[in-house]
Amino acid sequence: MIPASPPIHTDLFSLFMLLGCVQGLILAYFFLSHAKGSNRSNLFLGILILAMSVIISDVWLGYTNYMFRVLWLVDFSEPLNLLMAPAAFLYTKTGVTQRVSRRAWIHFIPSMAYLAYMCVLIYPQSLAFKYNANIGSFHPELERIAATTYGSEWMFYPKWYINELTFASMVIYSVAGFWFLTGAFRERGISFFTGEKSSLSWFRDMSLQLTFLILVFFVVRTSFPHDLGDHIIAAFISLIIYIVSFTVLRKSLFFHESNERTARKYEKSSLTREIQSATLGKLEAVMLAEKPFLDPGFSMPALSKRLGVSTHHLSQILNEELKQSFFDFLGAYRIQEAQRLLADEGNAYIKIEEIGQMVGYNSKSAFNTAFRKITGSTPSEYRKKHVNQKF
Repeated sequence: MIPASPPIHTDLFSLFMLLGCVQGLILAYFFLSHAKGSNRSNLFLGILILAMSVIISDVWLGYTNYMFRVLWLVDFSEPLNLLMAPAAFLYTKTGVTQRVSRRAWIHFIPSMAYLAYMCVLIYPQSLAFKYNANIGSFHPELERIAATTYGSEWMFYPKWYINELTFASMVIYSVAGFWFLTGAFRERGISFFTGEKSSLSWFRDMSLQLTFLILVFFVVRTSFPHDLGDHIIAAFISLIIYIVSFTVLRKSLFFHESNERTARKYEKSSLTREIQSATLGKLEAVMLAEKPFLDPGFSMPALSKRLGVSTHHLSQILNEELKQSFFDFLGAYRIQEAQRLLADEGNAYIKIEEIGQMVGYNSKSAFNTAFRKITGSTPSEYRKKHVNQKF
Protein backbone atom coordinates (compact mmCIF):
# COMPACT_ATOMS: atom_id res chain seq x y z
CA MET A 1 0.00 0.00 0.00
CA ILE A 2 1.27 3.45 -0.95
CA PRO A 3 1.65 5.73 2.13
CA ALA A 4 -0.03 9.13 2.28
CA SER A 5 1.91 11.77 0.35
CA PRO A 6 3.69 14.65 2.12
CA PRO A 7 2.01 18.09 1.97
CA ILE A 8 2.42 20.21 -1.16
CA HIS A 9 5.54 22.38 -0.93
CA THR A 10 5.62 25.77 -2.67
CA ASP A 11 8.17 28.58 -2.53
CA LEU A 12 9.99 31.00 -4.86
CA PHE A 13 11.96 28.15 -6.44
CA SER A 14 8.77 26.29 -7.35
CA LEU A 15 7.21 29.45 -8.83
CA PHE A 16 10.39 30.30 -10.77
CA MET A 17 10.51 26.77 -12.22
CA LEU A 18 6.80 26.66 -13.06
CA LEU A 19 6.89 29.97 -14.92
CA GLY A 20 10.07 28.86 -16.70
CA CYS A 21 8.36 25.65 -17.81
CA VAL A 22 5.30 27.50 -19.16
CA GLN A 23 7.47 30.11 -20.88
CA GLY A 24 9.60 27.33 -22.36
CA LEU A 25 6.59 25.51 -23.84
CA ILE A 26 5.41 28.73 -25.50
CA LEU A 27 8.93 29.45 -26.77
CA ALA A 28 9.36 25.90 -28.08
CA TYR A 29 6.12 26.19 -30.05
CA PHE A 30 7.34 29.49 -31.50
CA PHE A 31 10.64 28.02 -32.71
CA LEU A 32 9.18 24.73 -33.96
CA SER A 33 6.53 26.59 -35.97
CA HIS A 34 9.23 28.80 -37.54
CA ALA A 35 11.65 26.10 -38.63
CA LYS A 36 11.46 26.33 -42.42
CA GLY A 37 13.71 27.73 -45.12
CA SER A 38 16.56 29.80 -43.73
CA ASN A 39 15.23 29.19 -40.19
CA ARG A 40 15.72 25.43 -40.21
CA SER A 41 18.06 25.68 -37.24
CA ASN A 42 15.00 26.72 -35.19
CA LEU A 43 13.94 23.08 -35.30
CA PHE A 44 16.81 22.10 -33.03
CA LEU A 45 16.41 25.14 -30.79
CA GLY A 46 12.73 24.25 -30.44
CA ILE A 47 13.66 20.67 -29.52
CA LEU A 48 16.20 21.96 -26.98
CA ILE A 49 13.76 24.38 -25.32
CA LEU A 50 11.00 21.74 -25.30
CA ALA A 51 13.33 19.20 -23.66
CA MET A 52 14.34 21.79 -21.07
CA SER A 53 10.70 22.57 -20.29
CA VAL A 54 9.75 18.92 -19.81
CA ILE A 55 12.77 18.35 -17.57
CA ILE A 56 11.79 21.38 -15.49
CA SER A 57 8.25 20.02 -15.14
CA ASP A 58 9.62 16.69 -13.89
CA VAL A 59 11.74 18.42 -11.24
CA TRP A 60 8.88 20.75 -10.31
CA LEU A 61 6.55 17.80 -9.66
CA GLY A 62 9.15 16.18 -7.41
CA TYR A 63 10.14 19.38 -5.61
CA THR A 64 6.55 20.39 -4.79
CA ASN A 65 5.50 16.81 -3.84
CA TYR A 66 2.87 16.71 -6.59
CA MET A 67 4.75 13.71 -7.97
CA PHE A 68 3.30 11.57 -5.15
CA ARG A 69 -0.09 12.08 -6.78
CA VAL A 70 1.12 10.96 -10.21
CA LEU A 71 3.71 8.32 -9.30
CA TRP A 72 3.51 6.75 -12.73
CA LEU A 73 5.34 9.85 -14.04
CA VAL A 74 8.43 9.37 -11.84
CA ASP A 75 11.60 9.95 -13.92
CA PHE A 76 9.54 10.28 -17.11
CA SER A 77 11.88 12.96 -18.53
CA GLU A 78 15.20 11.13 -18.06
CA PRO A 79 15.69 10.28 -21.79
CA LEU A 80 15.65 14.03 -22.51
CA ASN A 81 18.81 14.44 -20.42
CA LEU A 82 20.72 12.93 -23.35
CA LEU A 83 18.83 15.04 -25.90
CA MET A 84 19.71 18.56 -24.74
CA ALA A 85 23.43 18.66 -25.61
CA PRO A 86 23.07 17.16 -29.14
CA ALA A 87 20.15 19.53 -29.88
CA ALA A 88 22.22 22.53 -28.76
CA PHE A 89 25.17 21.45 -30.91
CA LEU A 90 22.99 20.85 -33.98
CA TYR A 91 21.30 24.22 -33.48
CA THR A 92 24.67 25.97 -33.54
CA LYS A 93 26.03 23.99 -36.49
CA THR A 94 22.87 24.31 -38.57
CA GLY A 95 22.49 27.99 -37.74
CA VAL A 96 26.02 28.82 -38.87
CA THR A 97 26.13 26.62 -41.99
CA GLN A 98 22.46 27.18 -42.93
CA ARG A 99 21.97 23.54 -43.82
CA VAL A 100 20.82 20.40 -42.02
CA SER A 101 23.05 17.36 -42.33
CA ARG A 102 21.32 14.17 -43.44
CA ARG A 103 23.08 12.38 -40.59
CA ALA A 104 21.95 14.83 -37.91
CA TRP A 105 19.53 12.24 -36.46
CA ILE A 106 22.52 10.06 -35.46
CA HIS A 107 23.18 12.45 -32.59
CA PHE A 108 19.82 11.52 -31.07
CA ILE A 109 20.53 7.76 -30.97
CA PRO A 110 21.71 7.73 -27.29
CA SER A 111 18.53 9.52 -26.19
CA MET A 112 16.32 7.23 -28.26
CA ALA A 113 18.14 4.15 -26.97
CA TYR A 114 17.70 5.31 -23.38
CA LEU A 115 14.00 5.96 -24.05
CA ALA A 116 13.61 2.39 -25.33
CA TYR A 117 15.46 1.14 -22.23
CA MET A 118 13.11 3.12 -19.95
CA CYS A 119 10.03 1.84 -21.80
CA VAL A 120 11.12 -1.76 -21.36
CA LEU A 121 12.56 -1.76 -17.84
CA ILE A 122 11.60 1.35 -15.83
CA TYR A 123 8.25 2.78 -16.94
CA PRO A 124 6.35 -0.54 -16.46
CA GLN A 125 7.64 -1.05 -12.88
CA SER A 126 5.14 -1.00 -10.00
CA LEU A 127 3.96 2.18 -8.27
CA ALA A 128 5.73 0.99 -5.12
CA PHE A 129 9.00 0.90 -7.06
CA LYS A 130 8.37 4.42 -8.32
CA TYR A 131 7.41 5.61 -4.85
CA ASN A 132 10.78 4.44 -3.56
CA ALA A 133 12.54 6.08 -6.52
CA ASN A 134 10.79 9.37 -5.80
CA ILE A 135 11.57 9.47 -2.08
CA GLY A 136 15.14 8.43 -2.88
CA SER A 137 15.49 11.60 -4.94
CA PHE A 138 13.53 14.12 -2.91
CA HIS A 139 12.79 12.61 0.52
CA PRO A 140 15.57 10.23 1.56
CA GLU A 141 14.43 10.68 5.17
CA LEU A 142 11.18 8.77 4.46
CA GLU A 143 10.99 5.01 4.91
CA ARG A 144 10.95 2.86 1.82
CA ILE A 145 8.12 0.38 1.25
CA ALA A 146 8.16 -3.19 0.00
CA ALA A 147 8.13 -3.24 -3.80
CA THR A 148 8.19 -5.92 -6.46
CA THR A 149 10.87 -5.35 -9.08
CA TYR A 150 11.57 -7.27 -12.25
CA GLY A 151 14.93 -7.37 -13.98
CA SER A 152 18.44 -8.32 -12.89
CA GLU A 153 20.59 -5.88 -10.95
CA TRP A 154 22.95 -5.17 -13.85
CA MET A 155 20.02 -4.03 -15.97
CA PHE A 156 19.61 -0.96 -13.76
CA TYR A 157 23.16 0.32 -14.29
CA PRO A 158 22.20 2.79 -17.06
CA LYS A 159 19.59 4.38 -14.79
CA TRP A 160 21.91 4.47 -11.79
CA TYR A 161 24.53 6.25 -13.87
CA ILE A 162 22.25 8.58 -15.85
CA ASN A 163 23.80 11.64 -14.16
CA GLU A 164 27.29 10.59 -15.26
CA LEU A 165 26.02 9.86 -18.79
CA THR A 166 24.31 13.27 -18.90
CA PHE A 167 27.44 15.07 -17.73
CA ALA A 168 29.61 13.25 -20.29
CA SER A 169 27.17 14.11 -23.10
CA MET A 170 27.10 17.78 -22.11
CA VAL A 171 30.90 18.05 -21.90
CA ILE A 172 31.54 16.27 -25.22
CA TYR A 173 29.02 18.34 -27.18
CA SER A 174 30.09 21.56 -25.47
CA VAL A 175 33.70 21.00 -26.54
CA ALA A 176 32.56 20.08 -30.07
CA GLY A 177 30.38 23.19 -30.23
CA PHE A 178 33.16 25.55 -29.16
CA TRP A 179 35.59 23.88 -31.57
CA PHE A 180 33.14 24.46 -34.42
CA LEU A 181 32.40 28.06 -33.37
CA THR A 182 36.04 29.08 -33.02
CA GLY A 183 36.59 27.80 -36.56
CA ALA A 184 33.61 29.81 -37.82
CA PHE A 185 34.91 32.99 -36.14
CA ARG A 186 38.35 32.36 -37.62
CA GLU A 187 36.91 31.95 -41.13
CA ARG A 188 35.17 35.32 -40.89
CA GLY A 189 38.33 36.96 -39.60
CA ILE A 190 36.86 38.18 -36.30
CA SER A 191 37.76 37.55 -32.69
CA PHE A 192 35.80 34.94 -30.76
CA PHE A 193 35.28 37.50 -27.98
CA THR A 194 34.21 40.36 -30.24
CA GLY A 195 31.60 42.67 -28.76
CA GLU A 196 29.96 43.30 -32.14
CA LYS A 197 26.49 41.81 -32.43
CA SER A 198 26.14 39.17 -35.14
CA SER A 199 24.65 35.72 -35.65
CA LEU A 200 27.93 34.18 -34.54
CA SER A 201 27.97 36.16 -31.29
CA TRP A 202 24.44 34.90 -30.57
CA PHE A 203 25.52 31.28 -30.98
CA ARG A 204 28.61 31.98 -28.87
CA ASP A 205 26.52 33.48 -26.06
CA MET A 206 24.09 30.56 -26.20
CA SER A 207 26.99 28.10 -25.95
CA LEU A 208 28.42 29.98 -22.96
CA GLN A 209 25.08 29.77 -21.16
CA LEU A 210 24.99 26.01 -21.67
CA THR A 211 28.59 25.78 -20.44
CA PHE A 212 27.53 27.51 -17.22
CA LEU A 213 24.75 24.92 -17.00
CA ILE A 214 27.40 22.19 -17.08
CA LEU A 215 29.25 23.89 -14.22
CA VAL A 216 26.03 24.23 -12.20
CA PHE A 217 25.21 20.57 -12.90
CA PHE A 218 28.67 19.48 -11.72
CA VAL A 219 28.63 21.60 -8.56
CA VAL A 220 25.12 20.47 -7.60
CA ARG A 221 25.83 16.80 -8.23
CA THR A 222 29.01 16.88 -6.15
CA SER A 223 27.49 19.00 -3.34
CA PHE A 224 24.11 17.35 -2.75
CA PRO A 225 23.36 13.71 -1.89
CA HIS A 226 20.77 11.91 -4.02
CA ASP A 227 18.99 14.41 -6.33
CA LEU A 228 18.24 17.00 -3.66
CA GLY A 229 19.78 19.83 -5.70
CA ASP A 230 17.72 19.22 -8.84
CA HIS A 231 15.67 22.34 -8.16
CA ILE A 232 18.82 24.47 -8.53
CA ILE A 233 19.60 22.93 -11.92
CA ALA A 234 15.98 23.36 -13.02
CA ALA A 235 16.00 26.99 -11.85
CA PHE A 236 19.13 27.68 -13.90
CA ILE A 237 17.53 26.05 -16.96
CA SER A 238 14.52 28.31 -16.36
CA LEU A 239 16.89 31.29 -16.30
CA ILE A 240 18.27 30.29 -19.71
CA ILE A 241 14.71 30.12 -21.05
CA TYR A 242 14.00 33.59 -19.67
CA ILE A 243 17.16 34.96 -21.31
CA VAL A 244 16.25 33.42 -24.68
CA SER A 245 12.71 34.79 -24.39
CA PHE A 246 14.01 38.27 -23.60
CA THR A 247 16.39 38.14 -26.58
CA VAL A 248 13.61 37.02 -28.93
CA LEU A 249 11.37 39.86 -27.74
CA ARG A 250 14.18 42.36 -28.11
CA LYS A 251 14.81 41.25 -31.68
CA SER A 252 11.11 41.27 -32.54
CA LEU A 253 10.10 43.60 -35.37
CA PHE A 254 7.42 44.96 -33.07
CA PHE A 255 10.16 46.51 -30.96
CA HIS A 256 12.51 47.13 -33.87
CA GLU A 257 14.55 50.26 -33.55
CA SER A 258 13.19 53.01 -35.75
CA ASN A 259 15.31 55.22 -37.99
CA GLU A 260 14.79 57.99 -35.48
CA ARG A 261 16.37 55.96 -32.67
CA THR A 262 19.19 54.86 -34.94
CA ALA A 263 19.92 58.51 -35.66
CA ARG A 264 19.98 59.25 -31.92
CA LYS A 265 22.58 56.53 -31.53
CA TYR A 266 25.03 58.73 -33.43
CA GLU A 267 23.74 62.12 -32.28
CA LYS A 268 27.02 62.87 -30.47
CA SER A 269 29.13 61.78 -33.43
CA SER A 270 31.58 64.29 -34.91
CA LEU A 271 30.97 62.96 -38.41
CA THR A 272 30.03 65.79 -40.78
CA ARG A 273 28.12 65.58 -44.04
CA GLU A 274 31.28 66.57 -45.95
CA ILE A 275 33.35 63.79 -44.37
CA GLN A 276 30.55 61.32 -44.94
CA SER A 277 30.18 62.22 -48.62
CA ALA A 278 33.93 62.15 -49.25
CA THR A 279 34.31 58.81 -47.43
CA LEU A 280 31.52 57.20 -49.44
CA GLY A 281 33.24 58.23 -52.66
CA LYS A 282 36.61 56.92 -51.51
CA LEU A 283 34.97 53.75 -50.20
CA GLU A 284 33.44 52.85 -53.55
CA ALA A 285 36.66 53.70 -55.41
CA VAL A 286 38.83 51.59 -53.09
CA MET A 287 36.48 48.59 -53.17
CA LEU A 288 36.17 48.58 -56.95
CA ALA A 289 39.76 49.46 -57.88
CA GLU A 290 41.83 47.73 -55.19
CA LYS A 291 39.41 44.97 -54.18
CA PRO A 292 40.77 44.70 -50.61
CA PHE A 293 37.85 42.40 -49.72
CA LEU A 294 39.65 39.55 -51.51
CA ASP A 295 42.00 39.35 -48.51
CA PRO A 296 40.60 36.75 -46.01
CA GLY A 297 41.95 38.87 -43.14
CA PHE A 298 40.31 42.09 -44.34
CA SER A 299 38.69 43.94 -41.41
CA MET A 300 36.94 47.18 -40.53
CA PRO A 301 40.02 48.67 -38.82
CA ALA A 302 42.05 47.94 -41.97
CA LEU A 303 39.43 49.58 -44.20
CA SER A 304 39.01 52.64 -41.95
CA LYS A 305 42.78 53.11 -41.91
CA ARG A 306 42.88 52.96 -45.71
CA LEU A 307 40.08 55.53 -45.94
CA GLY A 308 41.56 57.79 -43.27
CA VAL A 309 38.52 57.74 -40.95
CA SER A 310 37.83 56.21 -37.55
CA THR A 311 36.15 52.82 -37.27
CA HIS A 312 33.24 54.52 -35.45
CA HIS A 313 32.67 56.91 -38.35
CA LEU A 314 32.97 54.10 -40.88
CA SER A 315 30.44 52.02 -38.93
CA GLN A 316 28.08 55.01 -38.84
CA ILE A 317 28.39 55.54 -42.59
CA LEU A 318 27.69 51.88 -43.33
CA ASN A 319 24.72 51.79 -40.96
CA GLU A 320 23.11 55.10 -41.91
CA GLU A 321 23.88 55.42 -45.61
CA LEU A 322 24.14 51.82 -46.79
CA LYS A 323 21.90 50.23 -44.12
CA GLN A 324 24.44 47.46 -43.67
CA SER A 325 26.79 46.08 -41.06
CA PHE A 326 30.44 45.75 -42.03
CA PHE A 327 30.10 41.99 -42.50
CA ASP A 328 27.04 42.37 -44.74
CA PHE A 329 28.87 45.05 -46.72
CA LEU A 330 31.97 42.84 -47.05
CA GLY A 331 29.91 39.78 -48.00
CA ALA A 332 28.06 41.67 -50.73
CA TYR A 333 31.30 42.63 -52.49
CA ARG A 334 32.78 39.16 -52.13
CA ILE A 335 29.70 37.40 -53.50
CA GLN A 336 29.40 39.92 -56.34
CA GLU A 337 32.98 39.10 -57.32
CA ALA A 338 32.24 35.38 -56.98
CA GLN A 339 29.25 35.73 -59.30
CA ARG A 340 31.47 37.37 -61.91
CA LEU A 341 34.04 34.58 -61.65
CA LEU A 342 31.42 31.82 -61.78
CA ALA A 343 29.74 33.34 -64.83
CA ASP A 344 33.03 33.51 -66.74
CA GLU A 345 33.39 30.47 -69.03
CA GLY A 346 37.14 30.82 -68.78
CA ASN A 347 36.91 29.82 -65.10
CA ALA A 348 34.90 26.66 -65.72
CA TYR A 349 37.90 24.52 -64.73
CA ILE A 350 38.24 26.24 -61.33
CA LYS A 351 36.57 24.40 -58.44
CA ILE A 352 33.87 26.07 -56.35
CA GLU A 353 36.07 25.89 -53.25
CA GLU A 354 38.90 27.68 -55.09
CA ILE A 355 36.49 30.40 -56.24
CA GLY A 356 35.54 30.91 -52.59
CA GLN A 357 39.19 31.22 -51.59
CA MET A 358 39.79 33.68 -54.41
CA VAL A 359 37.13 36.04 -53.03
CA GLY A 360 38.26 35.83 -49.40
CA TYR A 361 36.58 32.77 -47.85
CA ASN A 362 38.71 30.20 -46.03
CA SER A 363 36.23 27.33 -46.33
CA LYS A 364 33.74 26.05 -48.86
CA SER A 365 30.95 25.87 -46.24
CA ALA A 366 31.33 29.55 -45.26
CA PHE A 367 31.35 30.52 -48.95
CA ASN A 368 28.26 28.44 -49.73
CA THR A 369 26.40 29.88 -46.73
CA ALA A 370 27.16 33.49 -47.66
CA PHE A 371 26.41 32.88 -51.37
CA ARG A 372 23.05 31.26 -50.63
CA LYS A 373 22.09 34.01 -48.18
CA ILE A 374 22.70 36.77 -50.75
CA THR A 375 21.68 35.10 -54.02
CA GLY A 376 19.21 32.45 -52.89
CA SER A 377 21.17 29.65 -54.59
CA THR A 378 24.42 27.76 -54.10
CA PRO A 379 27.53 28.62 -56.16
CA SER A 380 27.22 25.37 -58.13
CA GLU A 381 23.54 26.08 -58.89
CA TYR A 382 24.42 29.61 -59.99
CA ARG A 383 27.21 28.36 -62.30
CA LYS A 384 24.99 25.66 -63.80
CA LYS A 385 22.11 28.10 -64.39
CA HIS A 386 24.43 30.62 -66.07
CA VAL A 387 25.89 27.95 -68.38
CA ASN A 388 22.41 26.70 -69.33
CA GLN A 389 21.28 30.24 -70.17
CA LYS A 390 24.14 30.60 -72.67
CA PHE A 391 23.11 27.45 -74.45
